[in-house]
Amino acid sequence: MEPAATPPIPPGDPQRGTASADDARARPNADPVVGITPRPSRWLARLVSAAGPLLALLLVVGFFAIADAFQGNAGKFLTDGSVRLVGVQSVKVAIAALGMTMIIIAGGIDLSAGTAAALAGCVAAYALKQGFNIQGAIALAILSGALCGLLNGALVSMLRLVPFIITLGTMTIFEGFGKMIAEDGGTIRPPTGSIPEWVDRMVTQFPDPLWIAWPLLPNFGWGVWMTLVLAIMVALLLYQTVFGRHLFAIGSSEPTARLCGVAVTRTKLAVYTLAGALIGLAGVVDLARLGKGDAMAGRGLELEIIAAVVIGGGSLSGGRGSVFGTLCGVLIVRVINLGTTALGLENQVENVLLGIIIITAVAVDRLRQKRLNPTGRTSSD
Repeated sequence: MEPAATPPIPPGDPQRGTASADDARARPNADPVVGITPRPSRWLARLVSAAGPLLALLLVVGFFAIADAFQGNAGKFLTDGSVRLVGVQSVKVAIAALGMTMIIIAGGIDLSAGTAAALAGCVAAYALKQGFNIQGAIALAILSGALCGLLNGALVSMLRLVPFIITLGTMTIFEGFGKMIAEDGGTIRPPTGSIPEWVDRMVTQFPDPLWIAWPLLPNFGWGVWMTLVLAIMVALLLYQTVFGRHLFAIGSSEPTARLCGVAVTRTKLAVYTLAGALIGLAGVVDLARLGKGDAMAGRGLELEIIAAVVIGGGSLSGGRGSVFGTLCGVLIVRVINLGTTALGLENQVENVLLGIIIITAVAVDRLRQKRLNPTGRTSSD
């Protein structure tokens, strides 16, 4: 008896080894089908998403350059000194923002970053006052930042408490510790001459022309180059290691990451600790800039750090962020500060402009999420 003939499988049936273009369009979240070229609009959307922070930076620079020219101050905004000033002023925020980028990618947030950096600066100043050399003081500052991050990570991951509330509380705790270390007025000055010249040059604004150092390298303080090296290291950690992939997985969907075998608790402890170490280094930069430890120097710094990450494309919902975008976000914040100053505008105008940009960035991220997830369910649902 002959076996029954197998009925023909219609084109596009899921049992076939291939699928039709209609099937691919019906399942937009499915893996790309071999032989079907993505629509140009999708490639354009990806390109704009990747280059968005850079385009935003160029728009902000162009806006202030044109406004400067209309006010008759042509040449006051885009000068060698202005470029160096933006670079030097970006070092502290950029280093801390690199750590914040990793935290936000993992679906967390750290409101204590500013006071933790100020505490690290006070620790370094206190160590110098107690006779430590500069290397020991820097190590203690970075260690204090790492311990602050470890505390945040432990409270967030082990107790599974909301990062926003936890770090809001530790923000006050760290400022209190800084005031305990500091003297009257919340500041502590290290002995004269205890901060060597090479540390000062980390954030020095050289009076020489911008391109005198080397024909291909601008004449910045070496803190700018240190920041770029750290940025490359963080980028490699995020995109070339299992740890980095775990951060994106946790931020995209923590329950799914747990089901896939990701050690969520250990990973969160590690990312908060590592970010804390970078924040501690940012405190050292502040010590070099101010020449003293100031327990209240971190007030409001956390908002600038978080704003830089969000403006650079980081999602407060987690699972999204980039080192390049964060650096562009930092520069946007500093250019707004420089531009409003060059135009003679009050500080309130700077705050309004920065707030508008932050709201726009969050709104764009929300629209992007709705486009990718029409049901409106987030990773935390």
